[in-house]
Amino acid sequence: MAPQHKVVVLGAGVSGLTAAFTLSKNKNYSITVAAKHMPGDYDIEYASPWAGANYLPVGKEGTPSQEYERNTWPELAKLAEQHPEAGIHFQDTLIYRREKDKGPVSEWFAELIREDAWFSKVVPNFKVLSKEELPEGMDGGTSFTSVCINTAIYLPWLVSQCLKNGVIFKRGVVKHIADATSLHHSGQKADLVVNCTGLFSLFMEGVQDKNMYPARGQIVLVRNDPGYMATTSGTDDGDDEAVYIMHRAAGGGCILGGCLQADRWDSAVDPNLATRIMKRAIALTPSLVPEGKGIEALDIIRHGVGLRPMRKGGIRTERETIKSPDGNGIKVVHSIGHGGYGYQTSWGCAAAVVKLVEESLAERARL
Repeated sequence: MAPQHKVVVLGAGVSGLTAAFTLSKNKNYSITVAAKHMPGDYDIEYASPWAGANYLPVGKEGTPSQEYERNTWPELAKLAEQHPEAGIHFQDTLIYRREKDKGPVSEWFAELIREDAWFSKVVPNFKVLSKEELPEGMDGGTSFTSVCINTAIYLPWLVSQCLKNGVIFKRGVVKHIADATSLHHSGQKADLVVNCTGLFSLFMEGVQDKNMYPARGQIVLVRNDPGYMATTSGTDDGDDEAVYIMHRAAGGGCILGGCLQADRWDSAVDPNLATRIMKRAIALTPSLVPEGKGIEALDIIRHGVGLRPMRKGGIRTERETIKSPDGNGIKVVHSIGHGGYGYQTSWGCAAAVVKLVEESLAERARL
């Protein structure tokens, strides 16, 4: 039997865990997941636990993001159908459009709100809403079946699948990406590092991707259940504020959001924004509360703030050789810049990572 290739996956968010799980299906790889934050942690640096999370495609046609989203849907649907222990369920979803909306949120949702969206042929039950089906103030809309993910169940489920396949997990903090080669559980240098560090790639020596930037998000998690998911193309409260309602599987509560505040790093909850979020959610989905009631009828579990790892130019999934401080070349595969769409691109990105790892290690073997 050929010796195993030693691989370190740096980062334990949804992108890193999905990549590690997919790689672990190949027994020629000996894999360590090394990360500062692990599932169960809640920190503004660690984006994945704060996500809704769901499948609302935003990748423009012909882009890598579209391919990743297209390739991720079958995997999420299969988990919802066949693996309830993963914490994913199907949800009826309503998407509303207002002609007047401009700014970062409406730009982000530009593909999502199209009545001829490419994903209309991917997700089940896609239809254009009639005028009679639209709430007051909406100019158009669609509905389809999506999924919503209980991140508190799903992230540990991904860990469990990795562990079952022999992946080793360890805490680790690096300064330079070359430091990750010393984190393999064998005690030997890793042959390759998969970089899934999100926003840390902005600062990590050897990478320092200046196209990375944060987009602050704020949510309210409540026990109320409207019975469906909904979002709109914008709000009247500012072009970087949004309204979305996502009901997580398996008792995970309902996420009310939100905002898309570029280059904002602050972790404190803004109480005024929280009030606006709750009011907008009830206005869009009145079934959240008893008839005639307002935000006082919302049963709040907690407030949360997270930083989406955005990237100018979109997701970066590529391989390169990086020179370490001692002059040696380090084989690296990047999977970063997943913004607010990490879950809905996760399986597609993981497949791309597998291909790049294979190419990189084959190239190394020829040298």
